Amino acid sequence: MLAYILRRIALMVPTIFGIMLITFVIVQFAPGGPVERVLAQLQGQNEGSLSRVTGGAGDLGGGGRSAGGGSEASSRYRGAQGLDPAFIKKLEQQFGFDKPAPERFAKMLWDYATFDFGKSYFRDVSVLQLIRERLPVSISLGLWMTLLSYAISIPLGIRKAVKDGSRFDLWTSSIVIVGYAIPSFLFGIALIILFAGGSFLQVFPIRGLTSEGWENFTLWGKIVDYAWHMTLPLTALVLGAFATSTLLTKNSFLDEIRKQYVMTARMKGLTERRVLYGHVFRNAMLIVVAGFPGAFISAFFAGSLLIETIFSLDGLGLLSFTSIVGRDYPIVFATLYIFSLMGLAVNLLSDLIYTWIDPRIDFSARAT
Repeated sequence: MLAYILRRIALMVPTIFGIMLITFVIVQFAPGGPVERVLAQLQGQNEGSLSRVTGGAGDLGGGGRSAGGGSEASSRYRGAQGLDPAFIKKLEQQFGFDKPAPERFAKMLWDYATFDFGKSYFRDVSVLQLIRERLPVSISLGLWMTLLSYAISIPLGIRKAVKDGSRFDLWTSSIVIVGYAIPSFLFGIALIILFAGGSFLQVFPIRGLTSEGWENFTLWGKIVDYAWHMTLPLTALVLGAFATSTLLTKNSFLDEIRKQYVMTARMKGLTERRVLYGHVFRNAMLIVVAGFPGAFISAFFAGSLLIETIFSLDGLGLLSFTSIVGRDYPIVFATLYIFSLMGLAVNLLSDLIYTWIDPRIDFSARAT
């Protein structure tokens, strides 16, 4: 197993390289870019503080990492008419776009290998600091949502499989279908209206992870305050997330329960609990475990974007989206790099969970 883990870790290197290379090439052909954004603001096409933008760009001359964008001639920039070409060249140098694309890509990979992500183009702060500030939000949403949805869906799916066709199965299926059909952000809006001062009760806050002065609370007070802030966003996420895994668990257990080895175990006089959790569980849960990496990554990043917006939670999903829109390439590539690493690590963890559930599975005996 150790050899298999080492091989998987070694394969992460070319995988990450391919992901970053494809994204980097796509960015070269994407319209717009940091230089064009500054030029548009110089020409008055966008609102904003010109001094702040040009100041942020100027600060990149010493520490910014060139992470993407086009290396076009100044005459090809939209909004460059009437501006001194020397100024355009100086702007490209400040962003690092005066170097050839292969050189910029190689430098980016070298820096990222040591987790040196440089500085944001427009925020005058290091990318690592921005990620560090927003990581608690994404961890809170992704981790707790995944754990809660699986903690609900697995026991519920097993119960539905055992009571297949009963009234319990029918009315819980109705709840599951409703949870699957309604997007999580609509649940979030409804919860705000009902419980966060929208139109009815004002019980829960709708901004941030903690209250003001949280650092001065007692340990128990910190836990209660944190849970108080996380109740509504987690409820909105879990209601839409547990439906798929519940039905998957039920169908997987139903398929296993009807097999011959289960009938044999019952004929030997084993209790129903022993049959379900001693024999059926490890076989039925394999397909559920297979969906864990995707569920976790979706919850951690993409799935929480709208929830972060609705509940004013500044997490990695919102940071990535705003960076893509604003062409802040160091943040875009840094978050992509981190997301990819975590996705590959979670996939490896999924394989290890496979072997824990069913020791008969031996990945080390398979060719990679």
